[in-house]
Amino acid sequence: MKNFDFIPSRGTVTSPKGYKASGIYCGLKRKNKDLCLLVSDSPATVVGMFTSNNVPAHCVVYNKERVQSGRAQALIVNAGNANCCTGQRGWLDNLTIAEKTAALLGLDAGDVLVLSTGVIGEPMPMNKVKNGIAMAVEVLSYDGGVDAARAIMTTDTVPKHFSIELELDGKTCTIGAMAKGSGMIHPNLATMFGIFTTDVAIDRTLLDAAFRDAVNDSFNMMTVDGETSTNDTVLLFANGAAGNSRIIDKNENHAAFAAALKQIAKEAAKAIAEDGEGATKLVTVTVDGAVSKEEAIRAAKSIAKSLLVKTAIFGNDPNWGRVVQSAGASGVQINLQKFGVEFAGVKVAENGGAIPFDREETIQMLKNKNVQIKIDLGAGSISATVFTCDLTYDYVTINAEYHT
Repeated sequence: MKNFDFIPSRGTVTSPKGYKASGIYCGLKRKNKDLCLLVSDSPATVVGMFTSNNVPAHCVVYNKERVQSGRAQALIVNAGNANCCTGQRGWLDNLTIAEKTAALLGLDAGDVLVLSTGVIGEPMPMNKVKNGIAMAVEVLSYDGGVDAARAIMTTDTVPKHFSIELELDGKTCTIGAMAKGSGMIHPNLATMFGIFTTDVAIDRTLLDAAFRDAVNDSFNMMTVDGETSTNDTVLLFANGAAGNSRIIDKNENHAAFAAALKQIAKEAAKAIAEDGEGATKLVTVTVDGAVSKEEAIRAAKSIAKSLLVKTAIFGNDPNWGRVVQSAGASGVQINLQKFGVEFAGVKVAENGGAIPFDREETIQMLKNKNVQIKIDLGAGSISATVFTCDLTYDYVTINAEYHT
């Protein structure tokens, strides 16, 4: 199979042909943009993945049903209110948001998806939302991707938006993305959104296959705090505006598209982990030497969500015992005579025990913004990588004062 090498840029969801977006402030948050609208010029093929939490928000239940049709043309997103655990009123509010958006765009309500994020259990201030939808429609723009990315932020400190280009049948094709998420994030999706657009023409079954593979290798391979949210969603719209020959087989065009999608999905996932609430470092945890992919993933996730490991990284402490402990607690096979651990490229344990290393040099390397932890389990040949961040004093402050 040919190797594809794509480099994401700082594009947006409007970088692909045929997408407009906007982001406005309507008063759901104390300040900053809080309502986003994304519209395709033509009906798009759509696929999605949703939270595994058994207390899903109304938008998750609604979108799961709508996505089954395989078609959508617009997405409305509010930040500041999760519309979760709000009873029948919340469900009706979600429907009203879709209907109001559709009416102003001249679409069927079934072609509009809805996302909400923010505080759980509070009624949606519908007057503000309705006014906001009208404002968002008025300012839709083919250059509105950055505003849209800002409008979906909650405790995020930076907007997260990307694009990537590839050539299919001599046509320049693009995938755009925006993401939000900073806390309540754990593998199997979390309180985060990943919204992808593309102008590639592709069969829905093949689109879904590439999409699920990309999500499982990116958004489902990160953690900030081990908490799985009620609202998390990843969506992908494909409107076919690039003009490539429609992808109907798993051929080289499909492989190229899948590779580009996976690359941009990983970029978005890393951006979420790096922007974890209070975080000062992006931490990449790699497990080698596992007996299976499932065990490699399980060990990597166990290390990545360990409070002891995350606080050690914050404190620049090369405490390899915490890494081994977390891997062992996951129940995977470890060869106690062969395992080894590295911090920031420095070997600190080998052949099942401690080895001499320059502690002061390692401490300095752990002060970098990007830190790598590697453990070789010594039991097999399979690897997995998970993205996370350190755990700081600020994480406690942010989450202790979330409502206030």
